[in-house]
Amino acid sequence: MAEAILAGGCFWCTEAVFRGLAGVSAVESGYIGGQTDSPTYKQVCSGTTGHAEAIKVTYDPAVISYADLLDVHFATHDPTQLNRQGGDIGTQYRGALFPLDDEQRAEAAAGINRAQAERSEKVVTTIEGPATWWPAEDYHQEYWQGEGQRNPYCLAVIPPKIAKLQKGFAEKLKG
Repeated sequence: MAEAILAGGCFWCTEAVFRGLAGVSAVESGYIGGQTDSPTYKQVCSGTTGHAEAIKVTYDPAVISYADLLDVHFATHDPTQLNRQGGDIGTQYRGALFPLDDEQRAEAAAGINRAQAERSEKVVTTIEGPATWWPAEDYHQEYWQGEGQRNPYCLAVIPPKIAKLQKGFAEKLKG
C-alpha cells in the first residue's frame, strides 16, 4: 500500500471523490503545511496556522497509480483558483500536493504539467513539504457518508464533483 496527500479545497468534498476509486482503501481528512502543532478545525479555519485542509489517500499502486490520483484530483477541483475553491476562501483551501518521496515529487510536477496542458488558465497548485500530517477531528472523517448528505453546502458541491469523476474516470471506479 502507498499514501498520497492532496489539498484541493474543503476536505469533505475531496474525501467524497476519492472514496469511490478502485484501489483506494482509506481516505483520511486532515491538516498539513502549517506551523501549529495539533491544529484544530477552528484554528485552521481562522487562516492563521498556515495549514491546508487535505486528504491522505491510502491506495494500492497495483490498482491505481499516483499519477491517476493526481489526474482525478485536477479534474475534480479547480486548480486555477488561488487560495480558494468556490465559496471557500483562504490559504487553508489552497490547491497543493504534498509528495512523500522524490518519486512522488517528480510525478507531482508532471501532474501539474498535464493539468496545465488541458486548460488556458494558469494552474496555481503548489508542491509543498515535507510537512507534518495532522488528522482532523473524528466528526470530519467520512463526512459525506453521514452528516454531509444532509448538509446543504455538501449537497451543492459534492454531487457535481462525483459526476465529473464518473464521467471522466468510469474505468477507475469501485465496482
